[in-house]
Amino acid sequence: MTHLSDTPSIAVIGAGSWGTALANLLADKYPTVTLWCREQEVADGITATHRNPLYMPDSPLNKNLIAETDLQAVASSHDVLVMVVPTQFTRAVLKQIKEHVSDSVTYVSASKGVEVETLTLISQMYESILGKDRLNQVCYLSGPSFARDVLDRKPIAVSIAGHDSDRVKMVQTLFHTRYFRTYGSDDVVGVELGGALKNVIALAAGISDGLGFGHSARAALITRGLAEINRLGRLLGAHSETFSGLSGMGDLLLTATSDLSRNRRVGLGLGSGKTLEEIQGGSKEVAEGVKTTLSVYRLSEKLKVEMPITRAVYQIIYENRKPKSVVTELMERDLKIETE
Repeated sequence: MTHLSDTPSIAVIGAGSWGTALANLLADKYPTVTLWCREQEVADGITATHRNPLYMPDSPLNKNLIAETDLQAVASSHDVLVMVVPTQFTRAVLKQIKEHVSDSVTYVSASKGVEVETLTLISQMYESILGKDRLNQVCYLSGPSFARDVLDRKPIAVSIAGHDSDRVKMVQTLFHTRYFRTYGSDDVVGVELGGALKNVIALAAGISDGLGFGHSARAALITRGLAEINRLGRLLGAHSETFSGLSGMGDLLLTATSDLSRNRRVGLGLGSGKTLEEIQGGSKEVAEGVKTTLSVYRLSEKLKVEMPITRAVYQIIYENRKPKSVVTELMERDLKIETE
């Protein structure tokens, strides 16, 4: 049985906006939470002013939050590691810390995406680095939740997935607060895929709105986008019902319709004729869907899964196709039965 102590030893690895928000959530509940920061500037800012100067400068942080920059020291001295490193850097960080963590450590992955170079899911990455015998020690957090809403303590519900039901319950309890509700799941692939692929569909919805196509077109894109997420997910072993839940439809609706969504904002810019470079400018945080579009498109081609909306977004971002002509091709494809 996996138990949670009254004062768990928790570190959050990654001090972007999402990592900062989760660390602050935990610091509201526990007397000490450590946040590992890659940038010294971030660590210094949190220590001096209890604010993240690069990513969330307007949000005061709980004084229970401690910032550190020594990755190996942090990893070796905590029993729970909440991993919020961007997907494309997760492998490197796991390799750095795997020899330094305790044998009983619990990992909570809150990153979303598919690795571009290997086309592997986050869970597959953990398996390749930690080994199959350690997979019960990993849980996956996903669902409709913006960092800003977490920091503002607005009501939120998410999914926690894992292979070990006792550990899932422990992680549910770890994160549960009066404003952050957690639901358990045993569908690791479904929960992580929903969280990753919704960013691609959010880009498409933003492109559609940027082109001025209206609410009906957006609704169609979201619905058919969910269909292709489901199609890939089933092939990889996910449960269809997961995509009707928080980490599927819930996260997709939030990301595709809210102007707080970086992915939707990038799509709006692309639809209005801007280049990706113009949209992103000098932003410290890049919309996750940009890289995920590349990896998921390549994965769909490799597995021969039809994902027309993903392909359309790929053509706009990586082949510099005009959005309107790509949408026209999307609409003029051969007619099909909806449930195919």
